[in-house]
Amino acid sequence: MTILESIRSKATRLHKTVVLPEGDEERNQQAAAIMTRLGMAKVVLVGDGDTIRKHADAGGISLSGIDIADVKSSPKLREYAELILEKRKAKGMTPEQAAQLALDPIYFATCMLTKGDVDALVTGAVHSTGDMLRPALQILGTAAGSKTASSMFLMVMPDGRLLGFGDCAVIPDPSPEQLADIAIATASTFRKLTDIEPYVAMLSFSTKGSASHAMVDKVTQATKLIHGKKPDLAVDGELQFDAAFVPSVARQKAPWSVIAGKANCFIFPELNAGNIGYKLVQRLAGAEAIGPIAQGLAKPANDLSRGCSAEDIVNVCAIAILNTQQ
Repeated sequence: MTILESIRSKATRLHKTVVLPEGDEERNQQAAAIMTRLGMAKVVLVGDGDTIRKHADAGGISLSGIDIADVKSSPKLREYAELILEKRKAKGMTPEQAAQLALDPIYFATCMLTKGDVDALVTGAVHSTGDMLRPALQILGTAAGSKTASSMFLMVMPDGRLLGFGDCAVIPDPSPEQLADIAIATASTFRKLTDIEPYVAMLSFSTKGSASHAMVDKVTQATKLIHGKKPDLAVDGELQFDAAFVPSVARQKAPWSVIAGKANCFIFPELNAGNIGYKLVQRLAGAEAIGPIAQGLAKPANDLSRGCSAEDIVNVCAIAILNTQQ
């Protein structure tokens, strides 16, 4: 069984409901039909009901067993508009503006998630990452104990090893506090998806004081914050990648470290390194990069690549469903 097959299987056992705000889009409808046929999740498509049905008919897609939330006629519309106003009135939002935003399918779906009417949200086959993150941060907010929304990639190596890389898609230059949040979230996501205990390496161009620089200081400060927040989490830094990953190098550079040489979660100090790093491993080592997987939000809301297939959407939904676990 592949890791994605395992994730789908575990998601099925949770019996959750996932909402797809791009309800009239063909790949989303195909994914909804697949998940319904497999019994993986209850699916809600959001949008204009007539348009959703028209597009499904044109594509030969059965919507049997799939719920449709027609935004304009929904009995929840006023409730969701009031929720948006409550969350944004301090920023100057008016009731009229909130009512208009509630008609936006992604805002509407985010309100569904916030209110607990669904368990997870997946969007982005048509819209940008910002279109997903903006309502998520404004309405849903970040998880308890965290102020940072970030992402991680699950890297499936050619030999089957699983690695977590964070953050490779969201925060360009994280502060020590944000870096600590990214590490804690990445460890949590990695554990939920793989059932493997995370060993977290805080990466740098320095290993345990071999170099002195403000960029190194940021990593060491973040590591200290993690120890204070999550004393049971196996984490160490600052570590160069070879010291974190290769046992023989670890014995030379950091022989006292409980992480060095056996890390499976790697936290990059900034986005340049993270984005370049995961693509190097993907393209040169032939790893499969699953993600980006959004994390750090109060409830699971995840982005898609606009080039995604229906099967990709099903896989991201399965990941989002697993992230409903505490």
